[in-house]
Amino acid sequence: METRLRRFVLPLAGVALVAVLWWAGSLLLTRRTPIAAAFAPLPSLEALWHLVAGADIWHHAWLSLKRVAVGLLLAVAVGVPLGILTGVWRLFAQATTPVFQFLRMISPLSWMPIAVMVLGVGDAPVYFLLAFAAVWPILLNTSAGVAQLDPHWLLLARSICATRRETVLRVILPGITAHILTGVRTAIGILWIVLVPAEMLGVSAGLGYFILDTRDRLAYSELMAAIVLIGALGYLLDHCARWLHARWLHA
Repeated sequence: METRLRRFVLPLAGVALVAVLWWAGSLLLTRRTPIAAAFAPLPSLEALWHLVAGADIWHHAWLSLKRVAVGLLLAVAVGVPLGILTGVWRLFAQATTPVFQFLRMISPLSWMPIAVMVLGVGDAPVYFLLAFAAVWPILLNTSAGVAQLDPHWLLLARSICATRRETVLRVILPGITAHILTGVRTAIGILWIVLVPAEMLGVSAGLGYFILDTRDRLAYSELMAAIVLIGALGYLLDHCARWLHARWLHA
């Protein structure tokens, strides 16, 4: 009973502490910059209530979630095969590891001008930026999973004359699923961070676009409310990823 109580009370206490610090910070800033009063908890939460009660913000949120899903699927489609190839083929790993590490350290947002020039404005450059950001944790975790596989499994597959395709589908993929899910969870966090600036890139809807729109309209309470909503949706996405990972481990 005490453990269950702590599981609920301590997180609520943490949220309450952040709310108090938020209120105190906005109060101090208001003395120097009166406009900061719009960022205080009460007007921001009132704006959040009106936003979630309407349909407009959910249209933006749905488009953002769709872009995250597409970016994640592209990253999985590229990262998992490359990760398996890196793990099972030493020559390929030696040839590509420097390139992968070099590209991984480049901020995805650095590619924004090039993405627009090549892909134009709209969803395509956003998908590219999100996939580029998400592919590295998936690739690296997949490769690490292959490296940690029990070598006896692969020997057994060879002893029964399993083809390469059968070895990958029946031995390697089931053995590294937990690692792939770890990479996916990490990728979701990165995707959600990159999403907002990426959506400031010539799109007409989405949470990033909504942030710019509230700034241009001087609707600062709505801007802060949108930031809170982005954090809440990101938390839910991470919670779903953690649940899926835990479900797989205990299946």
